[in-house]
Amino acid sequence: MTAPNQPTLRTFVAYVEDQPGVLNRIASLFRRRNFNIVSLNVGRTHEAGISRMTVVVEADDDKALRIEANLYKLVNVLSVEDISKQPNIVRDIALIKVKAPPEKRSEVLQLCQVFRARALDVGPDTLVVEVTGTQDKIEGLLAILAPFGVLEMVQSGTVAMTRGDISSAAKSIAQERPRIAVA
Repeated sequence: MTAPNQPTLRTFVAYVEDQPGVLNRIASLFRRRNFNIVSLNVGRTHEAGISRMTVVVEADDDKALRIEANLYKLVNVLSVEDISKQPNIVRDIALIKVKAPPEKRSEVLQLCQVFRARALDVGPDTLVVEVTGTQDKIEGLLAILAPFGVLEMVQSGTVAMTRGDISSAAKSIAQERPRIAVA
């Protein structure tokens, strides 16, 4: 277990207005405050006009509080929550193109099955696989595929959600916009 003042990866969920320039303002805030973004993912929510950002940053407790406070200062930010210490589900997706000539293809596919990865494309000497999971799982698959020759790899930003009931950030949005059903 890490001490409270030791930097760890922190996951923030921010609900923002779906407007031009919001991502730029948030990225600029991180740049100005010298906070390094490890992962950033932005996508639509089930509510029109609202996007959800998942930002992963290396920060200690004090820095995490400052990040949250600074995000709340931005006009288009509706709600922010640090979900790092709550039970949560965290996923990334990666596409990996690996050398897989016909004589090695079945071996590569068997290794992918262990990681619950699936083949998306088969070329004459390549295979593109998709893997979804934690960063450790993706890195594990990459390490196993490295001897075959990883030709390309792309990875999404992290998406995260708290387990159980509606999160406090989502509940805050639901209270502001009564069209969302709150459980």
